[in-house]
Amino acid sequence: TTLNTGNNLGVARDEHLYPPPEQPTVVGNDGVLGLPPPSQPPAELAKISLPAYRLEPPDVLLINAIRLAPKSPYFLQPLDILQIDVLGTLEEAPISGNFQVEPDGTVNLGPAYGIVRVQGLAVGEAARAVDEHLRRVLQQPEVSVTLLQPAGQKEITGEHLVGPDGMVNLGIYGKVYVTGMTIEEARKSIERHLQQYLELPSIALDVLAYNSKVYYVITEGAGFGDQVLRIPVTGNETVLDAVAQIGGISRISNKKKIWIARPAPAVGGCDQVLVVDWEGITKGASTATNYQLLPGDRLFIAEDRLVALDSLVQKMTSPAERICGFTLLGGQTIQVLQRFPRGFTGNNF
Repeated sequence: TTLNTGNNLGVARDEHLYPPPEQPTVVGNDGVLGLPPPSQPPAELAKISLPAYRLEPPDVLLINAIRLAPKSPYFLQPLDILQIDVLGTLEEAPISGNFQVEPDGTVNLGPAYGIVRVQGLAVGEAARAVDEHLRRVLQQPEVSVTLLQPAGQKEITGEHLVGPDGMVNLGIYGKVYVTGMTIEEARKSIERHLQQYLELPSIALDVLAYNSKVYYVITEGAGFGDQVLRIPVTGNETVLDAVAQIGGISRISNKKKIWIARPAPAVGGCDQVLVVDWEGITKGASTATNYQLLPGDRLFIAEDRLVALDSLVQKMTSPAERICGFTLLGGQTIQVLQRFPRGFTGNNF
């Protein structure tokens, strides 16, 4: 194992997917921004800001519509929402508000006026259809129809999971590849894709759930099996935060053997190990080894060798104990049967 605390971030990167990040900055204890010392990894009082977040499966994106106007001419379809306002209606039955196009392609104007079929019509044609329908009841209605929300907008707005293929599904508007992109790059890519169907689309994009960037806490089990926990990175975790996430150090762990194994490039890289002084962090509030955890880090908590030895002895002696137990039980059973061949009765005593 080679100790290597250089390479500032110490995170292996695939240059084909991710361009190199800008030089990170550090917020010191005095609140002043600066660059991290070249030989010191980020720790509690000298944390770094992580590079721009790049999307990967299974992140969850949140898309909000700013402008999603369909290209002209647009023909109405089921589940579109229309704004219909009519002057000259009956006093007891005004028409003003939002109306949804029903699955059968009609709009219900209320019991006093009935339904009008608008599916497949442009907005102007739908206004004339409503006007002609109302003239059966009203003398001189003045009709205004506006497309308030296309049905397809509901498929764009909301939560979207980045799938295993690296794409987000926009329903009737197809899929867009976003893996490896920053939030801004993904937003522009989605807007370019939507330009095939919409007029100058504009959306707001954010990450609802950061699921793809994680660190691992590995606890040796002293012969009972290792425990591995996968915890999402928020950009602010330290060793102390990670141990708190797992409920502390168990009795089978060795407090003096804790370290961070940081991923290195697969070709020509060396092991990067940051040794943690647990007692110094907890008892002395030392910040030197309370390192900041980065995506891909493995926080390894070694087992207590005495507990592991006890577990090994139990494994080795357990089969013999079981065999002796079965033998003893069988011998006792035979003795009882020979002594009391007819079973236990009151006369036996």
